Amino acid sequence: MSDFALGPKAKAAGYRLVGFEEIGSTNNEALAAAAAGDPGGVWFASLHQTAGRGRRGRQWHSVPGNLAASLLIVPDASAELIATLGFVAGVALNRGLSAVLPSGTFRIGIDGADGADGRSRIALKWPNDVLADGQKLSGILLEASKTPDGRSAIVVGCGVNVVSAPEGTPYPATSLRALGVEKSAAEVFEALSDAWVEVFGLWDDGRGVAAVLELWRGSAAGLGAPVAVQQDGVIRRGIFETIDSSGRLIIRDDDGSRFPITAGDVHFGATASARS
Repeated sequence: MSDFALGPKAKAAGYRLVGFEEIGSTNNEALAAAAAGDPGGVWFASLHQTAGRGRRGRQWHSVPGNLAASLLIVPDASAELIATLGFVAGVALNRGLSAVLPSGTFRIGIDGADGADGRSRIALKWPNDVLADGQKLSGILLEASKTPDGRSAIVVGCGVNVVSAPEGTPYPATSLRALGVEKSAAEVFEALSDAWVEVFGLWDDGRGVAAVLELWRGSAAGLGAPVAVQQDGVIRRGIFETIDSSGRLIIRDDDGSRFPITAGDVHFGATASARS
């Protein structure tokens, strides 16, 4: 058993919860539930994940006390709109973390990756990371599956560095504890579960995607700053101008041309400005 509990809004909305002290992968548990015909609306949360994964098959390192949480949902929306659920998760994580953090905890991001207004305690890094003080605090992984009756099932995986952050990562990482914040994974999860209800309700099976993307832009890391995106060994540099209505990163290059990025590894500030 674990100490996890849903927040009051999540309980009222009918969400369910399965908690673990240790598990291989919360995303795998959610995918297995989808294959077994679960109708969705269930969280799988663990204090220790031994076989977690991130984007592009990367390993997600987690130690006991960090949060691994995956939500299974079966949304009634097109594939194009379902793809924007990562932004729903980002905004929800932003709100959830902000709810448990004392005011004034963070200074402006150290590498140009601060929020759009230059004052954000938490910033959202395209496409699916949450930064604190310019360092990675949380990551999001969406995976798709099918229910036995052929509907699209989506697993929204969230990992939060609560007590420890991995070393040697491509982008600097931090944890709540390293930032002087003593909160438990259970406290973070409860706040996240309630924040998800709010933002997912706004998304409204994709009808409110524009409003969600606008909230995401309001906390975006590096808007208006130099950005470098690496795609399959090729690096494209420019200015991070915005995300479009589909959630694509829009970069403006030196001659004013704008081009969309659908996937890639993003770096800001001095790293983005360096010429190789």
